Amino acid sequence: MKRRFFSTAAALTVVAVLGVAFAGAAGAKTNRVLAFDVMTPVVAPYTGSTNPIRGVNGGGVPWELHSGRGWLTAGGSLKVEVEGLVLASSHSNPIGSFKAIVSCQTIVDGAAQVVNVATGTFTATTGLASAGGGNADIEAQVSLPQPCIAPIIFVTSGGGSWFAATGF
Repeated sequence: MKRRFFSTAAALTVVAVLGVAFAGAAGAKTNRVLAFDVMTPVVAPYTGSTNPIRGVNGGGVPWELHSGRGWLTAGGSLKVEVEGLVLASSHSNPIGSFKAIVSCQTIVDGAAQVVNVATGTFTATTGLASAGGGNADIEAQVSLPQPCIAPIIFVTSGGGSWFAATGF
């Protein structure tokens, strides 16, 4: 009798633990406000300060990008991976760190407003794209305004000029 009770209790414990694990994984996926598998590099006429997007200036010259993907949750968890984010003219990345900016439309005192929230810097590989240059993995927690409407994710220089953005 004791052995059967122990086996049943052990089985129920395993089921409960797995249920919590699966519920957590499902919850993490369902509170994503943005998931993307494409980004666009900065190109003319968005280079420099002439045509900023939501107050974020473009990098000074055109860039190119092999791939960009990631996600943002309602709680501010941000994941961005870029590969081959390099200068278009040289196919090389001269910058050793990138950061991300999350741009949201929000409501402040009843009026629409843009709020841009930046991460710290993250290591980026330098050199030619063909040799692995321009790769970065950004994982951060940001404080999003509530609500965060129509978010745009930018990969930027340390100074905040964008090199790649969500959208196509």
